[in-house]
Amino acid sequence: MPTILIVDDEEDIRELIAINLLREEKYALLEAVNGLEALHLAKTKKPDLIILDLMLPEMDGLTVHKNLKEDPRTVNTPVIMLTARGRLEEKIQGLEMGADDYLSKPFSPKELILRVRNLIRRTNQNQGGSFIERGPFSLDKNALKLHLEGEEIELTATEFKLLLSLIESPGITQERSDLLKKVWGYSDMIQTRTLDTHIKRLREKLGSNGNSIETVRGVGYRFVEGTVEYDPSWISSSLLV
Repeated sequence: MPTILIVDDEEDIRELIAINLLREEKYALLEAVNGLEALHLAKTKKPDLIILDLMLPEMDGLTVHKNLKEDPRTVNTPVIMLTARGRLEEKIQGLEMGADDYLSKPFSPKELILRVRNLIRRTNQNQGGSFIERGPFSLDKNALKLHLEGEEIELTATEFKLLLSLIESPGITQERSDLLKKVWGYSDMIQTRTLDTHIKRLREKLGSNGNSIETVRGVGYRFVEGTVEYDPSWISSSLLV
C-alpha cells in the first residue's frame, strides 16, 4: 500500500485530501503542518509521494522541496505542489526545481486523485525496469541514475524521466504534448515553456552529448545517437533552448 505524506498547515485542506485519498484508493497517510515536520517525516518514514503546500510556517514549501532533492533518502520521492491561484512564479520555480506536478488552490479532489494515481503508477513502472544503454548513455531505471561515458550525472527525477522517454524511442520524434503527458502526466501545463526549460537544463548537464537531444521544428524533440548535423529544414534555431 503506497504511503502519501500530506503537508499543509490548513486542517480543512488536509482533511479534504485525506478523505478523498482514503475513499478512492485506501492509501496509507501521513500528515505534517509545517516544513520542519514535513522534512522529518519524509526522511524517516520515506513516503511514496508527497503532497506539498508552498505556503508553510517555519519553512516554506520551496525550501522543503530543495532539502528533499539534496538528500539521497528523498531525492527520488515524487512531489505534487499545492500553490495559491495566480502565483505563477512559484509554480514555474517549483517545476524548474524538479517538482513532478502541481495543483492550484482551490482544486478538484477528483483531479488530485488522478494526478496522485498517475505519479504512483509512473514511479512503480520506473522501479520495475532495468538498464538501458544508448551509445555513451547508461540509464538505471531502478535507481533513476544516469552514467555518461562512465561518469555519473546528477539529474532530478523529472529530468531523468524526460531523458528516459526520449532514449527509449531513439530516432523517433515525440510531440510536445506527448512528452508532457508521459513525463508530467498532463498536457495542460501552466506554460509549454516548462518542457523547453527542462530540455535546456538537461542539455547543459549532458555537456557535449547534449546535442543528442534534437529539436524538431513545430513538433517536439527526439533522441539521436552520435553527433547531430542540424538540418535547418527540420531544426528551428528559435526553438533551441
